[in-house]
Amino acid sequence: MLDANIAGQLKGYLQNIKRPIELIAALDDSAKATEMRDLLQEIADMSADISFIDDADSDSRKPSFQIKQPDGQEKIRFAGIPMGHEFTSLVLALLHVGGHPTKLDQEVIDQIKGLEGEYHFETYISLSCQNCPEVVQALNVMAVHNPNISHTMIDGALYQEEVDQRKIMAVPTVYLNGENFGSGRMSLPEIIAKLDKGAVKREAEKISAKQDFDVLIVGGGPAGASASIYAARKGIRTGIVAERFGGQVMDTMAIENFISVKETEGPKLVAALEEHVKEYEVDVMNLQRAKGLKKNGKMIDVELESGATLSSKAVILATGARWRELGVPGEKEYRGHGVAYCPHCDGPLFKGKPVAVIGGGNSGVEAAIDLAGIVGHVTLLEFNGELRADAVLQKKLFSLDNVEVITGAQTTEITGDDGKVNGLVYIDRATEQKHTVQLNAVFVQIGLIPNTDWLKGTIELSKFGEIEIDNHGQTSLPGVFAAGDVTTIPYKQIIMAMGDGARAALGAFDYLIRNDFDDKSEAA
Repeated sequence: MLDANIAGQLKGYLQNIKRPIELIAALDDSAKATEMRDLLQEIADMSADISFIDDADSDSRKPSFQIKQPDGQEKIRFAGIPMGHEFTSLVLALLHVGGHPTKLDQEVIDQIKGLEGEYHFETYISLSCQNCPEVVQALNVMAVHNPNISHTMIDGALYQEEVDQRKIMAVPTVYLNGENFGSGRMSLPEIIAKLDKGAVKREAEKISAKQDFDVLIVGGGPAGASASIYAARKGIRTGIVAERFGGQVMDTMAIENFISVKETEGPKLVAALEEHVKEYEVDVMNLQRAKGLKKNGKMIDVELESGATLSSKAVILATGARWRELGVPGEKEYRGHGVAYCPHCDGPLFKGKPVAVIGGGNSGVEAAIDLAGIVGHVTLLEFNGELRADAVLQKKLFSLDNVEVITGAQTTEITGDDGKVNGLVYIDRATEQKHTVQLNAVFVQIGLIPNTDWLKGTIELSKFGEIEIDNHGQTSLPGVFAAGDVTTIPYKQIIMAMGDGARAALGAFDYLIRNDFDDKSEAA
């Protein structure tokens, strides 16, 4: 099951196990069960502290396996073969159940241990989903620290019947005690906050009590991370407040144009960014959404939806952008039930089925190419009369025999039945004829929209809602700077956002040294 290189690395990791663990399998006579048995036996052979048990009488899902101590109460189960993106989840589960410490602050561990009641989590994933491992690993680590918490990872492609019964059309999808708990990327703090009702209030009180910042960055994507590093290196008090550290990059699969890095993935790049930021004295406040910005004398106040307020001498806005929606009937109604924005995450749920991609730019064409290798048929619809993607991508697209491209198509409705998508309606812009396409999913890839709704009426925005900035990143409000995809800079690229973040930080520092904040008059 494992190639020599991976097997060697895993054997090295398993040397960190401090106590015996058992791999208890529930197997049937399927080919996947045979693969699972081979994998578990191979792992057991790597360490004297690991034993493999074939529990033929188990009434658990088959094939699946549990990881636990011989006398332990850990309730971690994998209903599927955790390869691909989930291999790290398997390795961490082995280590943590085996006594290797988790990298959690004691405060977080105490929060997990303090959760009262029984929590049985089930997470439906796809092995190609880059958002799924974070959820799986978070729930696994909770099960390690609290015996009242259990977690089962379920490969949706392997348990298609369950997926159909529960009408799951997006991953990760989490069930708690048989009820839908949530879909999409969720971090450990987010999950705990949903279970511990007092967590949000306690965190808001803690944030409001913080000292004033010299520079406060709103947004934790590439621009925000870059700005924080450049600001912190100046020796000034720096903070980041972010709804989700990493931002839109967390949903990006292949990155092949980041100079000096031949190829990487969004989550890997974000992990590297976070590690770099932590090398400096940057106060990172994650899972916090800004809702207001106002001048308070020479200071600038940022109000958060949690109820907290932060104050800073200078503020850098780096809130990025989000997926642009079609805005047609059926889109919101069937989001997560056939309407999707992440082909890498949700594509495997539609294996062998017909789907559509809306958008003929690079993102849309890349999505169609990726999906063509999984689904039965892809219909790509582009509003304009021709595709806008790079020539190399178009060449690849048109070489695929299960892809149909329709240009000059205006999507007017997404239809559905029994709670899930069953087709879409579009108008041929040349003939004005209406057409219906029968399909099981619609992947929307029509660009981004800046996250500036909360800033309207506060600073000057372009007609597209982007923040207007000058050559130093300064906005129309003195002391407030902006960087990255949220601004008017053209060409929304990761590497450009990073440079923009550095520029805004240097601009903010220049603003600080040119203004006397002990003087009560307005800053220039």
